Amino acid sequence: MSSQRAPRHIDKEAREDDDLQYGHGPLSKEELEAKYPNRPLNHHKTLPFHELLVSLFTPLSENKKKPTGPSAAGRAKRGPHGPTHQSPHEVRRIIIERFISRWRSEVGHDFYPALRLIIPEKDRDRAMYGLKEKTIGRLLVKLMKIDKNSEDGYNLLNWKLPGQTFASRMAGDFAGRCFEVLSKRPMRTSMGNMRIAEVNQLLDQLSSAPKEEAQLPIFQIFYNRMNADELMWLIRIILRQMKVGASEKTFLDLWHPDGETLFNVSSSLRRVCWELTDPSIRLEGNETGVTLMQCFQPQLAQFQMHSFQRMVDNMRPTPEDTEFWIEEKLDGERMQMHMVEDDSVPGGRRFGFWSRKAKDYTYLYGSGIEDENGAITRHLKKAFDSGVRNLILDGEMITWDPEADIMVPFGTLKTAALSEQRNPFAGNGPRPLFRIFDIIYLNDEPLTQYTLRDRRRALERCITNVYRRFEVHSYTSAHSVEAIEPLLRKVVAEASEGLVLKNPRSIYRLNSRNDDWMKVKPEYMTGFGESLDCIIIGGYYGSGHRGGRLSSFLCGLRVDQNHIQKGADPMKCYSFFKVGGGFKAEDYANIRHHTENKWVDWDPRKPPIHLIELAGGEAQFERPDVWIKPCDSVVVSVKAASVCASDSFRVGLTLRFPRFKHLRMDRDWSTSLSIQEFINLKSRLEEESREKEFTVDTRRKAAKTSKKQLLVAGNDNKATKPYAGHGSDAFHGLNFCVLSEATKLPKRSKAELEQFIKANGGSIFQSPTIQADTIVIADKKVVKVASLIKSGLQNVVRPRWLFDAVQQHEIDLGREGQLVPFEPRHMFYTVQHEVERIQQNVDRFGDSYGRDVGPAELKEICDDMPKEELGSGVETDALLSQLQGQHHDLGLRDMKGFMFSDFHAYIASWQRGQGVVDLGEDDLRCLLVEHKLRFGLASVISDLEDASITHIVVQEGVDKLKSIREKISHRKVVPRIVTLEWVEDSWREGTLLDEDRYAPRG
Repeated sequence: MSSQRAPRHIDKEAREDDDLQYGHGPLSKEELEAKYPNRPLNHHKTLPFHELLVSLFTPLSENKKKPTGPSAAGRAKRGPHGPTHQSPHEVRRIIIERFISRWRSEVGHDFYPALRLIIPEKDRDRAMYGLKEKTIGRLLVKLMKIDKNSEDGYNLLNWKLPGQTFASRMAGDFAGRCFEVLSKRPMRTSMGNMRIAEVNQLLDQLSSAPKEEAQLPIFQIFYNRMNADELMWLIRIILRQMKVGASEKTFLDLWHPDGETLFNVSSSLRRVCWELTDPSIRLEGNETGVTLMQCFQPQLAQFQMHSFQRMVDNMRPTPEDTEFWIEEKLDGERMQMHMVEDDSVPGGRRFGFWSRKAKDYTYLYGSGIEDENGAITRHLKKAFDSGVRNLILDGEMITWDPEADIMVPFGTLKTAALSEQRNPFAGNGPRPLFRIFDIIYLNDEPLTQYTLRDRRRALERCITNVYRRFEVHSYTSAHSVEAIEPLLRKVVAEASEGLVLKNPRSIYRLNSRNDDWMKVKPEYMTGFGESLDCIIIGGYYGSGHRGGRLSSFLCGLRVDQNHIQKGADPMKCYSFFKVGGGFKAEDYANIRHHTENKWVDWDPRKPPIHLIELAGGEAQFERPDVWIKPCDSVVVSVKAASVCASDSFRVGLTLRFPRFKHLRMDRDWSTSLSIQEFINLKSRLEEESREKEFTVDTRRKAAKTSKKQLLVAGNDNKATKPYAGHGSDAFHGLNFCVLSEATKLPKRSKAELEQFIKANGGSIFQSPTIQADTIVIADKKVVKVASLIKSGLQNVVRPRWLFDAVQQHEIDLGREGQLVPFEPRHMFYTVQHEVERIQQNVDRFGDSYGRDVGPAELKEICDDMPKEELGSGVETDALLSQLQGQHHDLGLRDMKGFMFSDFHAYIASWQRGQGVVDLGEDDLRCLLVEHKLRFGLASVISDLEDASITHIVVQEGVDKLKSIREKISHRKVVPRIVTLEWVEDSWREGTLLDEDRYAPRG
């Protein structure tokens, strides 16, 4: 379908508007004209910005407050002569249609300037502003020159807290709170005179302004030319939080019947407005499908609060075909990849990457196979079948840790991609991995109308996996609901996101949530948690409809009396978890009733550490907005999916997916769960853990709950093998957490290590907790070990120490109550401040001061001792030759006599063959450099044509540099060119310095 051509008559102001809004965006005016030669041009200037408020935003917002549903529809039909009034749905359509009609008649057919302000969250052409409520609040405080500690300043910067004089409806509504402050000190009281085109121009400038200093002048213009109402809606546009009571589907459909269809396949408001100018001209069939290098709106998974059987039944199985697929839900970013053959690109293939929200990530993952910044594409030379000319893939971009061979949480994805750009073949750091689960387009044909089963066959024939970089996501074929339970239990044990159930008979439906794809997350399930009765110690204010009220709470564990320091308050609690789900209106009302007038604002400068202790020290992790004394608070019963380690809460552990069940008014702070009670409960449940069936939690009311078993992460590896040997009390009173098997002799499984510890008097925990003084045992960098090492808070001890400690205990029973101290050989990871102390437990050769060393270990120590003197009869030349060949393994690079071994150096620009007394200052310097190279076992080459040259050493500013580069440019291995200073400085420092820092200029 072709675009409607621009009208012939265009007034001067319309041209000015066009230049304003299209001359400062990501594309220049010339680029726009070339890309969209037939784009519509408005024949008059755009409407004033305040017309959006008067004609659209305010009427729609007021209409939103009217009741909807069957009762409203019924009332609309009463009356002897037809409806007495229209339903809110009809009124909404009339408001939008009236505005669109006015735009067409008074402005023209280019609706894009208005639409990108009406639904800014769908505008992909304007970059993100990088502005959040806090930053805008600071800008307004500076703009109006008010004290940040004044009532208005405080309320702008703490917008979630109830204001001292504001109406409660404004709490949690940042734009509304801005209106209250701005209306007290406006630059103008009447509507402003800014046109929509001018607003778009300034918003483009705002999106490209790097810092607050550059953003402030732009806000100053808005402030000078808009009243408080206009500024309130402008802030909502910037924050992309409109909520006017009409969805983008409604606006797009009322602009053109095919508006939503084109947006789903292009994610472009610009295309919708510029290609669909006449509602009577419809899209043709080939224009409604996905196209290459045009970001589409992907199909999404539906969440179902039904039984597993209901979920499977909703996939419309037949007696002949009952199959459904189960995939692991990945914790990453939804990503679509487009690939097309293009001979103009190095490598012959051009790529594009877009997120679910249509953000272009091609700069990060690569535009071509030879793209040096391509964190993904540079690894795809052999990833596609030879018959593939172009395709579109749908999948998830995740972060993969190759050392632990595990998926890393989503928040690290961009960091991993940037690291991969800088060092693509390092092999040991986290990297992006694209997991593909669907193919949408292949060799010029959209595949959305084919079944998932057929699309999957095509995908598997097109793609060759690139290990841990580019892989087809696996699935499990199932025919009954019994297959779901073990897989869900497995992903919960591995702390994964959950599952997705898919219908293999389904087509791909753009921008749709339906029963063909259904997600099942562990937090939606029952049977995974025991109800824990914890005390509320803090609260957090909500936003939106929960604005101005406490919507979530910080819960703590009571510190046991034996852990209370002398003189400390006995009510002290440690932060444990936050909970905000599961509350009903009456639950909030009950909590509010029992705690009214007892909340205190949290002052970061004077935290109530005598009563409430947070994690992070002065950083105060998970700091609440308000706090309450435990004796004034209430106890809540909370259920969780599992327990996991956390640095964000003082206990060192937290609950995964906590949900409120009910208030425990029969308990007070003194009978709420304490730290030791929780540890004992956790330990007992790990010991008594058994398989239980579970179902989906469909209950809406907080019914009377029975105690459910608490799943603690890691209890699936519970010890079952008996300890084959006699026991002792060597580990009496000690707590252990075993995270991996012993990989070195004596090799033992995780279960056998746990039984060994128990037989010698130790206690086992499945999660490390600082509160219980746990000794963490591991020989491999598994997930939890990697997490502990990253935190840097806890030692990780090798299993070898267990055997050494018990053996020494049996040898020397007289040293009662003492254990073998940790030695360097015992440590898998040592926290920084203990490295020196542990090193002091052995002598300089590694011989232990605290235990008897056996013959085998003594031989190891002797073998590792450095040979300080050479015996007689040693052939020096033979020894040097042997050492030169092994300098890498023996670490001899730091010895000056081996520093430049294996180097073949050519020194440019000096005259050999003269006597030393005849040499000039520069030539003498070159001679000294040559001597240093030779002494460091480098070979000095006299002919530049020699192909073995690895380094060319030049004087800074040498005039032959250009010709030297031309001579070596054709070589397969190009030598490094460095200055004389590189050799001199390396010699002086006694180690090879970075060659890049000594590259000659010019």
